[in-house]
Amino acid sequence: MKKYHNPLKVYLTIRFLSSLLFSVIVTVNLVYQATVVGLNPLQLVLVGTVLEITSFLFEIPTGIIADVYSRKLSVIIGILLIGLGFTIEGTFPYFTAILLAQVVWGIGFTFVSGAREAWIADEIGEEKAGQAFSKGAQLSLAGSFIGIAINMVLANINIRLPIILGGILYSCQSLYLYFFMGENNFHPTPVSKRDSFIKMKETLVEGLKLIKLSPILITIMITGLIFGSFSEGFDRLWTSFMLNNFDFPQIGNLKPVIWFGILAMIANILALLTIHYIDKKTDTTQHQSTANSLLVINSLLVLAVIGFALSGYFVIAIVFYFLVMMFKEARNPFYDAWANQNVNSKVRATVFSMCSQVNAVGQIVGGPILGIIAIAISLRISLVAGALFLIPSIYLYYSSGRKQLPSSRLGKL
Repeated sequence: MKKYHNPLKVYLTIRFLSSLLFSVIVTVNLVYQATVVGLNPLQLVLVGTVLEITSFLFEIPTGIIADVYSRKLSVIIGILLIGLGFTIEGTFPYFTAILLAQVVWGIGFTFVSGAREAWIADEIGEEKAGQAFSKGAQLSLAGSFIGIAINMVLANINIRLPIILGGILYSCQSLYLYFFMGENNFHPTPVSKRDSFIKMKETLVEGLKLIKLSPILITIMITGLIFGSFSEGFDRLWTSFMLNNFDFPQIGNLKPVIWFGILAMIANILALLTIHYIDKKTDTTQHQSTANSLLVINSLLVLAVIGFALSGYFVIAIVFYFLVMMFKEARNPFYDAWANQNVNSKVRATVFSMCSQVNAVGQIVGGPILGIIAIAISLRISLVAGALFLIPSIYLYYSSGRKQLPSSRLGKL
């Protein structure tokens, strides 16, 4: 019988490695697209839009595949495609190739999204899953820190090098998972009873019914939509805001692109410490505790984004940027834990995928709106508008945190 590694060890390893290699690739990815490929602002927005539309279209189908066939297989395929997409992007510096790369790695992302978290929740149990998500987020940030450092070294040689090398190594993770990732507590539909489309439809319908019957899950979906509408605009515009409004100090003979690596590295350290602190104060198995933590995180995030947008000095802008990244990254593991509390194993990957899908819808809608505001008025106003997008979610977290759900209901709705 084939011996697999401890599920938690595999989960934490892949979170660490994936984040490390992802940071090797994307730390200066937007700089590469704008300078080497020569994309204009509209093309940069279209690249993001293609990625999010791909995520929107494939998120639920791939989540259902993970629930019907195999979560291990889904994760392996996803990681392989993500690496392939970035390898294409770095190898062929053309707009059409960049768009194709977004489709490839976007599909790969949807295979991993939901399936990875659903797999570990099944293997170690729902009660331990919240802690696993939190530890995974911390290791992810640690990996990202190392990846940024590697990116700075490689990008200073050639800006395409980290994208191509990182993409190849990212795909190689699939080999590790093939040999060491077990799947013992997931029971796919027997081949004799498997009608792919019927089973997929049944799983989707069951997931939708679950959401319809659960006000908490509806709230989770809406807050995911709101966060997506904010995050796409900020992620695409903050770099331009800094470049257009401030002069970056020279660091020896190093290329200016190194500054973005330094900022990302420090931001990840601060985010890691923030998640660790909030995790100690939050019971991720309890609805109220998790919702209240999300309330605080998102409230502080709104203030930090507004402070960043209104900053008139380089140092002040950097401080607020760090605060934004701390709270923006801290939100993710507690949002996952919140969703995990309210689903059962049978449709877990599908519901997680729905969460990712509504986030993608938010990005598809919110990103272009904030981009138009940036062009028509100013980047500052656009960033402030993005912060205002988040305000309704603060009310939803507050309202949800006031409701006490019986522990026996969590995960069984």
